[in-house]
Amino acid sequence: MTMSIHQDSNDRTTIDGGVTPAPVRIDGIPVGGDAPAYVIGEIGLNHNGDVELAKRLIDVAADAGAQAVKFQKRTPEISTPAHMRDVPRQTPWGEMSYLEYRYRVEFDREQYIEIGDHATLRGLSWFASPWDEPSVDFLEDLGVSAHKVASASVTDSGLLTRLAATGKPIILSTGMSTLEQIDRAVELLAGSPLVILHATSTYPLPPEEANLRMIDSLAARYPGVPVGYSGHETGLQISLAAVALGAKVVERHITLDRAMWGSDHAASLEPHGFSNLVRDIRVIETAMGDGVKRIFPGELAPLAKLRRVDA
Repeated sequence: MTMSIHQDSNDRTTIDGGVTPAPVRIDGIPVGGDAPAYVIGEIGLNHNGDVELAKRLIDVAADAGAQAVKFQKRTPEISTPAHMRDVPRQTPWGEMSYLEYRYRVEFDREQYIEIGDHATLRGLSWFASPWDEPSVDFLEDLGVSAHKVASASVTDSGLLTRLAATGKPIILSTGMSTLEQIDRAVELLAGSPLVILHATSTYPLPPEEANLRMIDSLAARYPGVPVGYSGHETGLQISLAAVALGAKVVERHITLDRAMWGSDHAASLEPHGFSNLVRDIRVIETAMGDGVKRIFPGELAPLAKLRRVDA
């Protein structure tokens, strides 16, 4: 079914004149609304092509209390830009072309089954960002619970159409994209249970490019769609502020050691940092309250001791 984007005088965007977006549940866990923030440990390519390292990173996410881990899935000969294929790259396995490197760090079906089973045994959902249409079919064959659209893929209409056809929850990152490009992506994904993540695709992310007020802007533009935050900063403050500003999902890259070889490790959280992030997210959620002014039980003793005049 073809749906269309409509924008009203208040700059809010609706789908087909106001169709309520489908509620989002990933493996039965609600995302958005009054549910606790859904925390994703982004493993991406930080496993460096090593299944055992991937399992250790899954353990990091599970031990911290996250709900999911996410990988990246490519068909290298399709997803690698032509101008990048022959660029030489220094790797732990020696110098090779960028295309060869992409093949070197890509997991095959049996390896994905192994790491997916490990995630399931640790109580985590797992999914990936497919970077091309065959990768969607690959992940569907493995029975992933959701799909993630990387910021680089926001304008890939063929990929988005294939993802929409799965009927699975879709998490859409919005880095390096204009509002018009995001509108088009939302239109192509209409009918899917959808989550939108504010993101800035700078690695590592400087605070002046975080633009966290976009969380509220996206929530106003796409009513009923849960909005979260995908962060690439080096610390915790910006991600925690995102939760205080209403982010319903938080995604952060994780690593065993930020000094490890690989393009994303420096913008990742090490185990202790990721554990602290999840802990502090839950503290913030508890502290937000309901906005109803009341006298709390802990105030009764100071009230009796300190207040001289009762109104």
